Order: sequence, then C-alpha cells, then structure tokens
Amino acid sequence: MRISKIITLPILTTAILLSSPTSLIEKAKKNDLIPIPTKRAELLKIIDPKGVLTKERVELGKMLYFEPRLSKSSLISCNWCHNLALGGVDGVPKAIGHHWSGNPRHINSPTVYNAVFFKRQFWDGRSPSLEDQAKGPVQAGVEMAASKKLVEERIKSIPKYVELFKKAYGKNVKIDFDKITSTIAIFERTLVTPSRYDEFLNGKKDALSKKEQKGLETFIDKGCVTCHKGIALGGDMQPFELRNKYKYRDVGGFRGDSKNMIKVPTLRNITQTAPYFHNGMIWKLKDAIKEMGLVQVGYKLEDKDKKNDGFTLDIKPINLTKSDIDNIREFFNSLDGKKPKIVYPELPQSTDKTPKPEPENSTSKK
Repeated sequence: MRISKIITLPILTTAILLSSPTSLIEKAKKNDLIPIPTKRAELLKIIDPKGVLTKERVELGKMLYFEPRLSKSSLISCNWCHNLALGGVDGVPKAIGHHWSGNPRHINSPTVYNAVFFKRQFWDGRSPSLEDQAKGPVQAGVEMAASKKLVEERIKSIPKYVELFKKAYGKNVKIDFDKITSTIAIFERTLVTPSRYDEFLNGKKDALSKKEQKGLETFIDKGCVTCHKGIALGGDMQPFELRNKYKYRDVGGFRGDSKNMIKVPTLRNITQTAPYFHNGMIWKLKDAIKEMGLVQVGYKLEDKDKKNDGFTLDIKPINLTKSDIDNIREFFNSLDGKKPKIVYPELPQSTDKTPKPEPENSTSKK
C-alpha cells in the first residue's frame, strides 16, 4: 500500500468549550462513537449474527474457557491470560505460558471483554474472528502448547463433556478441535460490558459527570477518536508511530503486521487493564495517554487511487496539555462497564483414558 503523508491541518487549540449534553452526544455519534445497544435483540444482531448462541453452548463454552486440561500441562486455561476477575487480562507486561515461558516478543495479553466487537484479533490482526483466534493460543508452544489431537483426546475421554456436546449440538455432533474452540468463542461472545458511557450516548444526559463530558469532548477534539472509535473504541488495524517513535519500541521488537499496522486496543474498562501498549511497558494510564499524544497523530485515510491502491494520509498533530490528559483520564472512568455474572464452573472428572499431563522433563511431541 502506497501512503503519502500530507500535513494539512493546524494544531488544535487547547481551549475546549464544553458542549451541552445533547450536542455532545450528537458530536460523538458523528465521530463514529457507537454505544452498545440497550435492547437485547439489537445487541444479538451484533454479537450473534449467525444465531449460534444457545444457553447450552454458552455454558459449555464457559467450562472450556476455564478448562486447564486443554493445555499440554493441564495447568493453563484461557482464563490464565484473560482472567475474567482481572478485567479480562493477566496484569503482567508479557504473557506467561507453558513451562513458565514469557512471550518471546514481549506481547501483552489484550482483554477478552468486548472482544466480540473487534474487527480483528491479536495485536497483528491475523485472525478475523473469535472462532479463529481461539485456535491459536491452545496450540502455541509458548502458551498452552497442546496439539489438536491431544485436545480432542482429552475432551472425548471425559463422558460428561461428550454428553454436554450432544446436548448443545445434537447427538450426531463431531467433537473435534474446531468444534471445541468455536464453543469457547461462543462463550466469549457474551462477554459484553455496557457502561455509563453507553447510557450517555443512548440519551441519558446525566450518565456522565461534567468532568467526564469535558473529557469526552477533549477525546474527540484532540483526535483520539480517529483510531479509538466504533462500538469497541478500538479493535481495528491502524498505522502506529505516525508522529514519533514509541519510547519502548525495542522491547520485544514487535512492529505489527506486514504493513506496520497494529490493532488498536479497546478503551472499554481501560482503567482495569494495565499495563498498557502491545508490550505492556507503561503502567499508569495518564502516562499512556501522554505517550499516545507524543507518538500518534490524528489522521484519516482517503482512497485517492483505487487502481494503484494509493492513499493520502492527512495528518494533524496532537498536542496534549496536562489539562487535556487529566480530562481524557477522567472520561475513561465512564468506560468501566457492568460485567456479566460469571459463576466458576465445576469441571467434569478425568477418566483412566484421559491423556495425562506431560512430565516436566518429557521430550514427547504429542
């Protein structure tokens, strides 16, 4: 993709005049800020477009989400890195997996809450859906390190799981790796956290305090909304380091996909998901906001030459004052959402046929 950078817009002034709640709501929506629908039917159109959610499948998916026997060691579940009691993350800079291995690229675990709204999964955006994403960590050597065959053998060796799959999908269900991981994704599709921010955009004018409203307007006027937009306030692929180099760019050496695009993290529940950035090197939220102001810029892509896949990149610098950072940080409080109630499942017993955990000194490739 050919990208030309054209600086065309002036630096915005730091003076922010607070709009009325009604005009601020309109302004937010014009800038592609979309609330989580209040009506369940409307929400289901977004999180369940194919109509796969049923009570039985969601409950089974939850069990598999918490199931450590899906890992080679029988110790690591999905909840290990995406802890639902900790904002859907693990709270450490880089993910820790099989044999206590740290991610070799120092990749930070993104939250699973509201991941159903993301257009791409993983920091490099290599997966288009939760169903596809769920296959990766299970097999990754530095994460759960289990082969497809091992996962299938473990689940099919446990009669209760076989029974639950038949109840969820019918007696002729084929219990294979794809069915197991897609069922996990079905549960993940329910992990939606509506917040006061959504109430405000849905018309409840007093849902945000005056300070939070000022922060929202600052967030929009300073260009943060250029990347952190849509229902997820992120979740799409965007260029990174458009203005300056990220101060911790060499930690892990991750640069995004083949086009240097990185998935924009969601801002929902952002106060609960430290440390920040793809390599988890910043712990304070105000420091993360400040760094984004230094590294990134507001911009938009305009398709100028479809035949040659050419784009013009219009850039407007962001200059964040201390007041701007404080305002945006205040707004982020309104993004803390109401989480679905999760009752930790009682998992079924293994049998004599269930493959055992691999011994620590084993060289088996299974």
